[in-house]
Amino acid sequence: MIFNTSTADARYPLGSGAGSDAIHRNPIYSYAVTHLYDDSGHTGTGFAFTLGEGNDLVCKAAQFFAEQLKGRDIEELMSNFGSVFNELSNEQQFRWLGPHKGVAHLGLASVTNACYDLWAKKRGVPLWKLLIDLKPEEIVNTLDLSYLEDEMTRDQAIELLKSNVVGKEERTKIIDKGYPGYDTSIGWFNYSDEKVSENVHKAMAEGFTAMKLKVGSKEFERDIRRSHIVRDAAGDAATIMLDANQQWTLPQALEICPQFLSMNPYWIEEPTHPDDVLAHKVLAEAIAPTKLALGEHVPNRIIFKNYLQTKSAGFMQVDAVRVGGVSEFISVSLLCKKYGIPVVPHVGDMGQLHQHLVLFNHISMGHEALFLEHIPHLQKHFVNPVDIRGGVYKTPMEPGSSCDLKEFSK
Repeated sequence: MIFNTSTADARYPLGSGAGSDAIHRNPIYSYAVTHLYDDSGHTGTGFAFTLGEGNDLVCKAAQFFAEQLKGRDIEELMSNFGSVFNELSNEQQFRWLGPHKGVAHLGLASVTNACYDLWAKKRGVPLWKLLIDLKPEEIVNTLDLSYLEDEMTRDQAIELLKSNVVGKEERTKIIDKGYPGYDTSIGWFNYSDEKVSENVHKAMAEGFTAMKLKVGSKEFERDIRRSHIVRDAAGDAATIMLDANQQWTLPQALEICPQFLSMNPYWIEEPTHPDDVLAHKVLAEAIAPTKLALGEHVPNRIIFKNYLQTKSAGFMQVDAVRVGGVSEFISVSLLCKKYGIPVVPHVGDMGQLHQHLVLFNHISMGHEALFLEHIPHLQKHFVNPVDIRGGVYKTPMEPGSSCDLKEFSK
């Protein structure tokens, strides 16, 4: 059983322009880390992602939730984790702070992810293996589908998973091939034009055929110029995404987004405020067939449901260290599968956890194995860092979810 818990406030300044975007000019990548210790000697590690100040608040919330799990056996806990998640996410002392968003929900994400890590370690398998071996009913038992019943009931979720058993064996071959990645570090906001061009050539030499540029400047001309620099350096065959990090109002987005179309962006990401579902719908219709991507700042399954219902985005970037953890990530993935919308996660975890989740999405749910974002900046801090070769995530084989940090490991 879980006999003790702890939290840790981990912060990693990047420097040299790395990680910069239109709003985060000097980012401090931070994790609110939860550890769950069980009496068989295993430690479950989970975290939520933040960007510096406030990380300590998330740790405090995580510690509150973790304390509720003491004395529970992880197998018993995960056999009905959806109910546990529902109970914790609606904790009367915290619900006013959300509901289901902000500091409290991030704290829950940290604890939820630690539960999944401990579960996989206890079974001695990597998380992707645990998930793809679960029966549909067992998967759905881990989910809280409340507020989704108008789109997906428990029975419908089970049926969706069962319907995708066909082709599962063929899709399992991706374990040997590896999951494609894309380089999100070629065009951080603070990088010079020269460095962006240099990084494009470097990424292509490393095997990446897809990459992303940060835009959202006050001078729109800078964004247009840099987007063409990337296209010219990468060539017509490359897949190039643009990320505005919510910097435009809808009128600004309607003005600038059409100006990018001549360089053929694969998507335009987070063009405006993430709570403004209808603004995204208007913009999506205006720039079609070019598609919008979003999800980095969408806090819960309910808002994702609204984006799907209104056809406001072509790619969903749900992040398991941003929403309520692996459980809510899977709920969102199921909704996206119903609507035929690809899931391309944002990786606040630097891809450590999501390399497991995208394999599950593809193998068990039938999602297209499109690609997974790659951010290299914190690799040295992980016990088992992601292995990217030739632009491809090699499948992790160690038990757990690959989230153990060296600073907190024995």
